[in-house]
Amino acid sequence: MLLLRRLALLTIVALTACAHGTQSGAGSPEPYTQLYQRLHPSVVLITMQIPADDPKRKGKWDEAYGSGAIIESGAWGSRILTDAHVVADARDLRARMGDTGKAVPLRVVAVSDDDDDLALLQIPTPNLKPITLGDMSAVVAGRDVGVLGYPIPDAFEDEHLDTVVSLYTGRIASVRNGAIEIDVPIIPGESGGPVFDAATGNVIGLAESRFDDERAIGFATPVDVIARFLAAHQRK
Repeated sequence: MLLLRRLALLTIVALTACAHGTQSGAGSPEPYTQLYQRLHPSVVLITMQIPADDPKRKGKWDEAYGSGAIIESGAWGSRILTDAHVVADARDLRARMGDTGKAVPLRVVAVSDDDDDLALLQIPTPNLKPITLGDMSAVVAGRDVGVLGYPIPDAFEDEHLDTVVSLYTGRIASVRNGAIEIDVPIIPGESGGPVFDAATGNVIGLAESRFDDERAIGFATPVDVIARFLAAHQRK
């Protein structure tokens, strides 16, 4: 319990520092504050059950979490973009929009059939606010970016600290083959959350993973890969 409390408090301190522009590369507080308010309604908490990893608990299921972003919405419902690994082998999938919204069941529409690690989900909730995709012109080393998502939501709930969208800021460290390297760690639960350009608020990537041995390095799926995936799975 003490360890969780320290972890939660450290996360709050880090988030406060980011929001006030004290982290290197964060810039003035106003742009990030405005972009957080603009993008917040489009970020989704995804909850599910996944098979237990422990061989001794074979056949059992564990609670799991991920993040996503509203990519399209209308009177028919809404579609959510996330990482394929977030929903792999999962059951009882649900989505919650906003920090106090009601969880609704969701279904998987499409999953990438290669290494792109993308999934498209759908919920019946209509007329939500979608993100705006940017383009690869903003995906350059040194660019200021923000990451939105739900880090370790179960730990926050255990500490009675509520489950809210967190903002972390940093820079693009490099652009690699099929991946954006950022100097922002991708915390468990944030996978599938939007990575946005701090200059425009346009989403230029999707939080994907981090190195186990060097957790300060994060990776995101770039927007050109996202656009190609979405084009192949347009709503009929």
